[in-house]
Amino acid sequence: MSVVVSPGNLTPMASRPSAAKKQPAKKAAAPAKAPAKKAAAKKAAAKKAPAKKAPAKKAPPKPAPSPTGGVYRLVRALWLGVAHALGAVFRGIGQGAKNLDPAHRKDGIALLLFGIALIVAAGTWADLKGPVGDLVEILVTGAFGRLDLLVPVLLAVIAVRFIRHPEKPEANGRIVIGLSALVIGVLGQVHIACGSPARSDGMQAIRDAGGLIGWAAATPLTYTMTEVLAVPLLVLLTIFGLLVVTATPVNAIPQRLRALGLRLGVLHDPEAEEFSEDDARYDEQWREALPARPRKRSSAPQAYDPDGAEEEALSQRRGRPRRSAVPQPDPHRQMDAVDVAAAAAAALDGAVLHGMPPSPLVADLTQGVSVGDREETTPVPAPAPAPTPSSVPAARPKQEKLQAGMVPDLTKKAPDEPRDLPPRAEQLQLAGDVTYSLPSLDLLTRGGPGKARSEANDAVVASLTQVFTEFKVDAAVTGFTRGPTVTRYEVELGPAVKVERITALTKNIAYAVASPDVRIISPIPGKSAVGIEIPNTDREMVNLGDVLRLAESAEDDDPMLVAFGKDVEGGYVMHSLAKMPHMLVAGATGSGKSSCINCLITSVMMRATPEDVRLILVDPKRVELTAYEGIPHLITPIITNPKRAAEALQWVVREMDLRYDDLAAYGFRHIDDFNRAIREGKVKPPEGSERELQPYPYLLVIVDELADLMMVAPRDVEDAIVRITQLARAAGIHLVLATQRPSVDVVTGLIKANVPSRLAFATSSLADSRVILDQPGAEKLIGKGDGLFLPMGANKPTRMQGAFVTEAEVAAVVQHCKDQMAPVFRDDVTVGTKQKKEIDEDIGDDLDLLCQAAELVVSTQFGSTSMLQRKLRVGFAKAGRLMDLMESRNIVGPSEGSKARDVLVKPDELDGVLAIIRGESGE
Repeated sequence: MSVVVSPGNLTPMASRPSAAKKQPAKKAAAPAKAPAKKAAAKKAAAKKAPAKKAPAKKAPPKPAPSPTGGVYRLVRALWLGVAHALGAVFRGIGQGAKNLDPAHRKDGIALLLFGIALIVAAGTWADLKGPVGDLVEILVTGAFGRLDLLVPVLLAVIAVRFIRHPEKPEANGRIVIGLSALVIGVLGQVHIACGSPARSDGMQAIRDAGGLIGWAAATPLTYTMTEVLAVPLLVLLTIFGLLVVTATPVNAIPQRLRALGLRLGVLHDPEAEEFSEDDARYDEQWREALPARPRKRSSAPQAYDPDGAEEEALSQRRGRPRRSAVPQPDPHRQMDAVDVAAAAAAALDGAVLHGMPPSPLVADLTQGVSVGDREETTPVPAPAPAPTPSSVPAARPKQEKLQAGMVPDLTKKAPDEPRDLPPRAEQLQLAGDVTYSLPSLDLLTRGGPGKARSEANDAVVASLTQVFTEFKVDAAVTGFTRGPTVTRYEVELGPAVKVERITALTKNIAYAVASPDVRIISPIPGKSAVGIEIPNTDREMVNLGDVLRLAESAEDDDPMLVAFGKDVEGGYVMHSLAKMPHMLVAGATGSGKSSCINCLITSVMMRATPEDVRLILVDPKRVELTAYEGIPHLITPIITNPKRAAEALQWVVREMDLRYDDLAAYGFRHIDDFNRAIREGKVKPPEGSERELQPYPYLLVIVDELADLMMVAPRDVEDAIVRITQLARAAGIHLVLATQRPSVDVVTGLIKANVPSRLAFATSSLADSRVILDQPGAEKLIGKGDGLFLPMGANKPTRMQGAFVTEAEVAAVVQHCKDQMAPVFRDDVTVGTKQKKEIDEDIGDDLDLLCQAAELVVSTQFGSTSMLQRKLRVGFAKAGRLMDLMESRNIVGPSEGSKARDVLVKPDELDGVLAIIRGESGE
């Protein structure tokens, strides 16, 4: 059967629908583009959807429950529970071990080594039976061979060292390396000496030789270079291990062997035999042969020598040339017990201590006895009560000119006429019968080594790198130096990158590292890098003892060297106050200022005797410096009254003038040159002078709160401070000013201009930082000892963490100093500096008028003669008399020309003053 289709009928049927579809499609082409795309997407999804559907599978039948499945799960749960419980217990023990005291941990290690030594000794010496004995034989005998008997001794020695020297962990690595080299060298030689058995000979043959260690050390050497070279190499390795264990350099071997021979009595010291018969010469030779730090040597008990006691005490200063021995007194004039007692009474006489001649009862008994650096003189009559001016020739010997660093002028002839020296009170000195030893550094605790890197530093580096990447800054962190408080990250910039791009990101960096105290240094001094200082989240403490131990190891004998702390680079900060020469310490409350003052005073007590440095401590707060009351370095009790502090500063000015008079008279430019000349005997008092020259000590004045002094007597305090800071450097007088209110009315422009060294702790504002450092930075410090140190001559301040000393350490050092000697105070330090007028004390009929004048002056706080004339309607003579009467009663200060007088009485003290004027209470 066939079907025939006509072409005539097919063509119109096919063309009509297509034409009808094309015409409306052209009209709606533009608006139908988006719906067409959506429809196409839906069709594609519809086509894909059936393909994704997986054919439904019939669920597999559930297996039959196993009778042992529940038991397995129960056993597994019990096992995991027990394991977690045991793990928690052991983790708790481990956490407790981390929190254990380091000393207990080291003791535990030492006792553990003792226990292992006992077990090894039982296995090697006594042939211990059982599993433990077999294990010892396998491990110890198999490793050490014939020398297994020495292993318990070696373990016991290591345990004893842990117990005796727990404070020296830095030597553990050295000892481990030395012992390893020593054991390998010895066992290798033993293995070769026993015939070099190989593994083919059996394990017992190796045990009878040098063990596995000896076999491993000797076999490669004998195989590669024969025994001829293997034995010398192993001997050298043994010697190296012995030198490392004993910390002996090769060049020090002869000295160590000689010292060992002297200790064992094999060798004899010819110098000791030469002076053994003469005790006096032997003692002198022994003192001269002392090392460079004889000041810390405690004197051996010996017989009391009244003539040489002070000579021995003053020779304790390290670095000074030994002075010639004091001539022995005439044997016909030996002092018996009565003479010694009389001399001691004269030494303790208050008049002698304060520059007055001794009392006539004991003056003749003390003549001819040497005191300090003074040589014996011939007996002279007792001096008059008032000292007479002494004189000295103007011409100096040539050696004195050379000592002073001046070239003598040979063309001029020195005048023959003498010139008068100013009268001088007795200088500050040590008692003649006291031997002073410095405190030991063992009184100060030792801190651990500082961290060089931590996880917090790595996190900060990642944060900084991310900030630079996000803000498209071509910079990279190339390294960092970690300090105890802050870490300085070094950032190097790419080419054509401005430094301001980094400084502009300060707040973004602070946000990234989650710390508001970010300080940017651009650039780091001496480096082509920008420094970013960021506080550490794990801060460390700096102990004063560590800084002073470094100063001792450097063999610096400067008595004015004080410890400040540790800088950002991890180095200790020390500086001499004699080179600063004056310092300003300022910061807000709680920033570490008082701790810095304590470290400064403790450093002076640890390194200087009262002969080297004398102190004047001013503490208006009355509680900061009370721990130092009674130390022998003080020349006056700790001053707490601001008025007395002003008088003490005026006394320092007078002391400075007297020192300059001596320097000018003898032709020296610095007090150190003058002291050196006195000790060497190049400077002597003029003929006929009763004065006895002594070296001047450094005088250190510490004011703990300057703001309180500036409130009470601003004019006198500022004048005294300015004069001291301008002139006192060459006279050996140095000033340390501390305040917690660094404002312009306390730290005035004159004070800042003459105090070149600054130490700024955390301040509350930018203005305070500018007052202290003349630049910003202190307002970004984080407190608790974090400071900026700007010594004289430095361009930029150094960031440092101040050292810390505990109250217990201060008390121990102070007690040691008090046990050495008692303080010798000066009575003229806190006496008024100006002479009061000799006026008539009888008030007469002017009592009522004087009371009115006193009430008027005190209430207005204005002392003027012209005001009394106007207010009281009296003449000039009467007003001047009233003013003189008020001056004699300490109501007003002395006249200062045309200026108004200072009023010394506050309004709340008026009633007491009026009662004194009326005679109701004595003055």
